[in-house]
Amino acid sequence: MTLLDVTIVNVALPSIEGSLEAGPSELQWILAGYTLAFGLALVPAGRLGDVYGRRNLFLIGLAAFVVTSAACGLVQSGPALAGVRFAQGLAAGVLNPQVIGFIQDLFKGPERGRAFGLFGATIGVSTAIGPLAGGALLAIFGEGEGWRSVFLVNVPIGLVLLPLAWKLLPRPEKKPEQKGARLDVVGSLLLAAAVVAIMWPFVTSTSEGSGGGSGDAAASAPSPAWWVIGVGAVLIAALVWWERRVTARGGLPLIPGNLLRVPSFTFGVGVSTLYFLSFTGIWLASTLYLQSGLGLSPLQAGLVLTPFSVAGAIAATLGGRWISRIGRPLVVIGIAITVVALAALDLVVMTVPEPTVIWVAAGILLFAGFGNGLVISPNQTLTLARVPPIDAGAAAGSLQTMQRLGAAIGVSANAAAFFAVLAATDSYTDAFATSLRVVVGVMLVALVIAVVDWRRRSDVHESAVESAS
Repeated sequence: MTLLDVTIVNVALPSIEGSLEAGPSELQWILAGYTLAFGLALVPAGRLGDVYGRRNLFLIGLAAFVVTSAACGLVQSGPALAGVRFAQGLAAGVLNPQVIGFIQDLFKGPERGRAFGLFGATIGVSTAIGPLAGGALLAIFGEGEGWRSVFLVNVPIGLVLLPLAWKLLPRPEKKPEQKGARLDVVGSLLLAAAVVAIMWPFVTSTSEGSGGGSGDAAASAPSPAWWVIGVGAVLIAALVWWERRVTARGGLPLIPGNLLRVPSFTFGVGVSTLYFLSFTGIWLASTLYLQSGLGLSPLQAGLVLTPFSVAGAIAATLGGRWISRIGRPLVVIGIAITVVALAALDLVVMTVPEPTVIWVAAGILLFAGFGNGLVISPNQTLTLARVPPIDAGAAAGSLQTMQRLGAAIGVSANAAAFFAVLAATDSYTDAFATSLRVVVGVMLVALVIAVVDWRRRSDVHESAVESAS
């Protein structure tokens, strides 16, 4: 439901823009603010789940998500929607790490890989339903105010899930090492401040004038405060110092230091962060290109994007079965397929005329989605494979925080590039092609890191074989 809310909102963006008279900066905040808040809550919520029980945090997060979804559907202005979306992101951030923590607790070995595969397939189905559901709701309720139903649809779903979760989720069992443990409040505040500082220039980098055709308006926009990233780096250093102090005093750190000494975790987080930074930024650009550039309705745009999500759901299920046998090469193959497909989409967008480009793009997105499905869930399995159960929530929260940080930067940076090219050329085709090139460039870096980890794992395996012989 939390990820359905991302794709379903993408389709509704033009409707929100018209109804609330929201400019490019507000649209960015509606998307990136949700992602930013999501990232702020993940690590503290994951640690709270470790200590006080994942069931309790899951129920709190789900209830809060229902309330904030209702509030999103009732607001009357762009800034108000951006603010409530931030609160909705916090609720999603409380909810999500508990799911991964449950998988870590309840499944072992190949079964865990299959569980993550089903989790990934669920994500794929959610993203597949999102554009179609959003388009259908806008078609039923009208593009003027129909966007409100996009948020309100979460309310009945959540009200059904709450009693089921209360009845079915296992109750927490407090472990000896968790007795007397409390949340690291100082560490949580330092992490939150660091994430906000690093994110701030990106979510404020597109001005009201950058979405239009006036180059003068774009040029007169205030420059983002890039120096704030330096403040974020200082805060991260302070967080590291504080966490070491907490550990030395026998406390329970927000981010366990031993996680950074697990190579599979650090490489996996690196791949995941860069991958999310790359591909999440394309959804805003593709929605604007299809609807504003090609004149498609929200439902038609959703149908064009659906092959990506459907193929991703199928591939995630298969990847969950294959990951225990194939390992890191499966992720390398997935990224490579996605890179080739998106590069081909760039070529098609620039050379194939309308309306043929719509059909060809949908076909290419099928391959891109299949590659995507071989990346996210399999990489998650590899990343968390050697994490001890006591740290499962913190590890899941850390992984998802970096994913959300990458996603928020990706959405904002990609939108900034899109609107800058649109302002300079007044061409949605050129703007979308630029977005695709940004995505492919960052994704290639993720591919390099995945290959390095593959070689590292191969070297470790060969050394172990030689030692045994």
